[in-house]
Amino acid sequence: MNQQLIEISKNVLVKCLGLKENELFLVVTDDVKKELGESLFEAGKLLGAESMLMVMKERKKSGEEPPASVTAAMIEADVVVCITEHSLTHTKARKKAAAAGTRLATMPGITEDMFLEGAISADYTQVKFLTDVVTDILTEGKEVRIEKGGYTLTFSIDGRDGIPSTGMYLNAGESGNLPSGEAYVAPFEGTANGQILIDGSIAGIGRLETPVLLTIENGRIVSAEGEAGVRLLEILGDGDGRLLGEFGIGTNDKARITGVVLEDEKVYGTIHVAFGSNNTFGGTISAGVHIDGVVTIPDVYIDDECLMEKGSFKQ
Repeated sequence: MNQQLIEISKNVLVKCLGLKENELFLVVTDDVKKELGESLFEAGKLLGAESMLMVMKERKKSGEEPPASVTAAMIEADVVVCITEHSLTHTKARKKAAAAGTRLATMPGITEDMFLEGAISADYTQVKFLTDVVTDILTEGKEVRIEKGGYTLTFSIDGRDGIPSTGMYLNAGESGNLPSGEAYVAPFEGTANGQILIDGSIAGIGRLETPVLLTIENGRIVSAEGEAGVRLLEILGDGDGRLLGEFGIGTNDKARITGVVLEDEKVYGTIHVAFGSNNTFGGTISAGVHIDGVVTIPDVYIDDECLMEKGSFKQ
């Protein structure tokens, strides 16, 4: 087993999740990410935690629920890391565990390279500061306007709270991604209209060779132009998966565009939109799927005030 991975895992468990001796620690993984899951499991044992490893069948898509037995174990644990191919972030299982007081990090799609380099190596105190600032701006805002490549998308966030994913989950019930660094919000359903050019990456598809142009009417994708557009619509399905569910802003200056959305959506100066479920963070959509698309170098306005110009923060 890779000792460097175990040492990095120990550092992550202590600094980002505050894992303590004798705490009940659970690693949830699948057959794709089992090796990385085992590194976290070994690290937990070395730190003196009561460590457990649960390996499940790979989920078909992000947002799909784990088996009931996994959900039950997540609820009972003090600390949980979900290291899986597809994301468990926007599942009822994650939400129930956090409500029960579990400190929880999800690592969907993470690779060995991402463990050793990039976003995981950030100064998370700095990441947390910027993330909290942007979260407050989203909470106080009413309308978002995104401009990129001559296209504009607008939607309401009035009455919706911003959510921080700081990478530091040290208190009971705190949860989010690792590596992390984003502030996000659930747009008000049915209010999004316009077009947006996705040019970074798309979850389940990877880094984009050519952009995808999405046309959105009354909160729903009505067309997806570009090489990956057909595949995106296939993943989202014909139902509520095509509804705009999330708007997020990356705040991690060590993150890179890798083709794995877990890291891509954290890149400082990018934004992302996601389609499908948002009922786990303040919205009303329950679609059984949640797919993010990353936009580089955008202009972003909150209530007509410029927050980002060509990917650079103005506030």
